Amino acid sequence: MGSTSDLPVMEKACQFFEEMEIPFEVNALSAHRTPAEVSDFARNAKGRGIKVIIAGAGMAAALPGVIAAETPLPVIGVPIKGSVLEGMDATLAILQMPPGIPVATVAINGAMNAAILAMQMMALGDEVMMQKLETYKAGLKKKIVKANEDLAKLEYKYKV
Repeated sequence: MGSTSDLPVMEKACQFFEEMEIPFEVNALSAHRTPAEVSDFARNAKGRGIKVIIAGAGMAAALPGVIAAETPLPVIGVPIKGSVLEGMDATLAILQMPPGIPVATVAINGAMNAAILAMQMMALGDEVMMQKLETYKAGLKKKIVKANEDLAKLEYKYKV
């Protein structure tokens, strides 16, 4: 993430990885304030066994693109909602990568979806991880079925 102020958003990815028992790193790296550290992180990530990088950034949101420029690994950008343009500035910055430097982009503050997408990428080569993912997705369906059962029990005068 660009700074620790992004942690409340990015923590959702950490919690998902923790729940799925997937090892992960958490770093505060700024494309503008610590460019050498960002470059070092991106260039050495593959060698440390990292498979996918999730980069959260707000405002100018350069971090995901800078990382993608320096690594062959897939990068998922999480635009962080800011105070001025509600995260649209970050979203557009992450989406507009030049040819050859792709960054997958999720919704504003969508760290949870970034983690799920990262797991889907990694699960392509890992049957145990794929099974966990399938179980997780089945659980999502069960939650909606249960919600509809509960909604059916609500009583209103004009509810049919």
